[in-house]
Amino acid sequence: MNELRVTDPFALEPMEDLFRGMLRPWRSELARQAPQIKLDVHEDDKAYTVKAEVPGVRKEDIDVRIDGNQVTISAEVKKETEQKQGSRVLRSERQYGWASRSFTLAGDVDDAKSVAKYENGILELTLPKKGQASAKKVQVS
Repeated sequence: MNELRVTDPFALEPMEDLFRGMLRPWRSELARQAPQIKLDVHEDDKAYTVKAEVPGVRKEDIDVRIDGNQVTISAEVKKETEQKQGSRVLRSERQYGWASRSFTLAGDVDDAKSVAKYENGILELTLPKKGQASAKKVQVS
């Protein structure tokens, strides 16, 4: 696995930083991160269509906010696993996190007509474009 590393020229202990970076692959297995939201954005003349992968999340835990041409998708991730042997619980793990993704579109979105559907881990947003404001010439008298 290749990993891009940036060396801190102002580090007090450069050798310690080097050794800490070498141990990073083993430490990453211990602490799991919240899933990243992956996006596909398509545009036509009338609307933007966004498909976002948000697996393992209930639709009640998804928050979509639109502010002009800025769109933010956030989701609370909850995972609980339990390993049993008979009636004894051998291991029980709980993982909670928050995933968020913001992006800017080329034009403003008509948030009153926007539609969001969530099915099988895929959030689909239909974001109609706002009509262009017509310029009006004012006669100077």
